[in-house]
Amino acid sequence: MPLLDDFALQYTVMEEFSPVAAIIVAAGNSTRMGQNKQFIPLCGIPIVARSLLAFETCAKVRDIIVVTKEDCIADTQRICDEYNISKLTAIVKGGETRQESVENGINAAALDISYFAIHDGARPLVTPDDISECIDAARLNGGAALGVYVKDTIKRVNIEKRILETPNREFLMAVQTPQIFEAEIYKNALKKAKAENLAVTDDCALVENAGYPVFIVEGSYENIKVTTPEDIAVAQSILEGRMSND
Repeated sequence: MPLLDDFALQYTVMEEFSPVAAIIVAAGNSTRMGQNKQFIPLCGIPIVARSLLAFETCAKVRDIIVVTKEDCIADTQRICDEYNISKLTAIVKGGETRQESVENGINAAALDISYFAIHDGARPLVTPDDISECIDAARLNGGAALGVYVKDTIKRVNIEKRILETPNREFLMAVQTPQIFEAEIYKNALKKAKAENLAVTDDCALVENAGYPVFIVEGSYENIKVTTPEDIAVAQSILEGRMSND
């Protein structure tokens, strides 16, 4: 068997001693859906189960923590059991905001976790390969997130909806999840935000506010967030296309 070169050896050590915990955030109110979207089936499998299975089958993820509403904990545990989510280490109650929910998940992580992969439970079409690539980028840079270039022309407007600016689309990307950060970077960013009474809905923004760089890994337009009933039909169509190509 050939010897590992220096880079491969370092990476093997990194894989072993820098474990990743996925924080699956599924504690929203699903207001625009009209029902708890996490349990809606997509081609027979609940949305949250599809998100969990992507991280379960990604070899670079060691632990999975789910953050959900208190009255959904039992059903979430049942789904984890049904779909054999062996990496599950905790199911915890969400907070009043997404930021608080992520913090609750991080507080439930093992002390030796080196990276947090924070993911929307309602992004069920993420692939293990994209998760893996994002983890690699976070290990190299401290922070990384999946994203795609915007397709539409974007306008910046004022409160009256008057156009103020047309940013160059070449430099605009729509960020997705997972968003993955070195553990101490994220904890420091969270501490700074709390000291400043800053509330954000995007983990990259939290880390950016603390002065750390975050890099985008180009992902897939299929990695949609299921928010409205129309998104269900889109997600099912994507899944059916994947299954027909297998």
